[in-house]
Amino acid sequence: MGTLLITGGTRGIGRATALLAAAKGWAVAVTYLGDQKAALDTVAAIEAEGGRAVAVQGDVSIEGDVLRLFETAQARLGLLGGVVVNAGIVAPSMPLADMSAERLRRMFDVNVLGAYLSAREAARRLSHSRGGPGGAIVLVSSAASRLGSPFEYVDYAGSKAALDTLAIGLAKELGKDGVRVNAVRPGLIDTDIHASGGQPDRAQRLGSGTPMGRPGRPEEVAAAIVWLLSDEASYTTGAILDVAGGR
Repeated sequence: MGTLLITGGTRGIGRATALLAAAKGWAVAVTYLGDQKAALDTVAAIEAEGGRAVAVQGDVSIEGDVLRLFETAQARLGLLGGVVVNAGIVAPSMPLADMSAERLRRMFDVNVLGAYLSAREAARRLSHSRGGPGGAIVLVSSAASRLGSPFEYVDYAGSKAALDTLAIGLAKELGKDGVRVNAVRPGLIDTDIHASGGQPDRAQRLGSGTPMGRPGRPEEVAAAIVWLLSDEASYTTGAILDVAGGR
């Protein structure tokens, strides 16, 4: 299967994806920004089950860091065969009228520029026409991209809408280059990203209002991501898969 790089791969959906992918035979490189303990714990959990993993620190909004993340992953674990573009942030809930320019700039730097830089590097390294082995890219979007997140995170929602568009366009660019590109749109998933937005109970509080009556688990999103990476999804590209409990 080769090496899988997961940006933001040490907590929540990223960590669940790393653990499942490793169990399926991938060597996994996870990137992180500041939480070294979570990164080392993720690597240790994979290695404890006989897998191969490495954690690499970097900021996806900085081009030089992105280049280094990819280079280190491949140097340590071998040729890349898949990339999960997962790193992202939220910020405290508020209407757009109250958001500062600094907040908006950081949101789009990480969630849009960081995702595009990561996807660009994945395209360069995987594409047959550039000497790559082919493979798959999965972008982690959000149901917020179609719901808008009014009075909470319209900036976050907009940043994720950019990933939906990226999945559609990049899939067409790379379709004949041996690279499939898809996106998943998680809904209310019980992870600590809600705490970083000032609402640690958000998934539990709002999850009961979904058609399925509960929030999702990171492992449920990971299963969709790992399927999209696999040969079982060999004719699936340009797809946007909702994992949102019917919301």
